[in-house]
Amino acid sequence: MTDLFTASNRFMAPDERQPSILIRVSHWKLDEGSKIPVRTFDTMPSTRGRPDVLILPPTLEGPASPEIAAPFVEWLREHHASGTVLASVCAGAFLLGETGLLDGRSATTHWMHEDLFRARFPKVWVDVDRLLIDGGEILCAGGLMAWTDLCLKLLDRFRGAEVMAQTAKFLLVDPPGREQRYYSFFSPRLAHGDAAVLKVQRWLQATEAKDISLEALAAEAGLERRTFLRRFRKATGMTTSEYGQRLRVSKACELLQFSGLSVEQIAWQAGYTDPGAFRKVFARVVGLTPSEYRQRFNTFEARDG
Repeated sequence: MTDLFTASNRFMAPDERQPSILIRVSHWKLDEGSKIPVRTFDTMPSTRGRPDVLILPPTLEGPASPEIAAPFVEWLREHHASGTVLASVCAGAFLLGETGLLDGRSATTHWMHEDLFRARFPKVWVDVDRLLIDGGEILCAGGLMAWTDLCLKLLDRFRGAEVMAQTAKFLLVDPPGREQRYYSFFSPRLAHGDAAVLKVQRWLQATEAKDISLEALAAEAGLERRTFLRRFRKATGMTTSEYGQRLRVSKACELLQFSGLSVEQIAWQAGYTDPGAFRKVFARVVGLTPSEYRQRFNTFEARDG
């Protein structure tokens, strides 16, 4: 992040003779003595002032617990109240969530953390399909490397689209516009405690969701249809149709990535007799057409563009 923002200071908008704004970057760390965050690095150490943006970074060690987050919470609230923009990347959203400032807002984090995030912050509207959510004074980026999308978005805000584009080109990174759902795999909820629903989930996984008729699913669960539908939605957060489509699309993603089968053949193997219907469902769930997904992720020489 420091390198990206520092590199942006090299570039100017077409109407500038010199950069009108230089991006200053500070690093902050919790002081063990005072138990408040202090600056530990600054690209302009001779200057002072309140940060315009505080970015809560990702971590490979897993989301911060409430106890780890506690010393930062009031400090972040005070900065936000004084006008500082708050932003998070990946698991950094958990630290942001502890402030309560995300309550009633849309937020994203890494798709693997979705269930844990929902459980800890039930008042937040979680959308892990989106890689970046810009809520004005609060922004969230999804996956670990989504910091590039976040920083370019902030650069666009503070220095303009031209400087952002020049910086992205210089660093060989894509401008913002990706979605996290391009990269995620379906990770169903399994720790809900409903044995009958779990039995159906395992059956659907084993049969690759070839039969998602209500009659077959209710029979597998050993429940009356209306009771089964209610319990299934409560346990998984989805209707049976949505769940089956997610499983089928996940199978299709795997085949598009690792096989040379045609889209029509993949549609058939994923349980769709109509390739056109398959393409529509795939695009709605993934955000890309099957051909676009293959072009982006395929590791096998495909036979059909």
